[in-house]
Amino acid sequence: MSLIKELWRFIRVRKKFWLLPIIIMMFLFGGLIIVTQGSAVAPFIYTVF
Repeated sequence: MSLIKELWRFIRVRKKFWLLPIIIMMFLFGGLIIVTQGSAVAPFIYTVF
């Protein structure tokens, strides 16, 4: 959790709010890959990308 807090402080102090959409999308795609890795939905997800 300290990594997230430190990242938020960096973004807030340095006014780098344009990084937020990039970070959010990275977490979403990473979570999607982890969730679908062992399921039957995985082949359909990989065809989308």
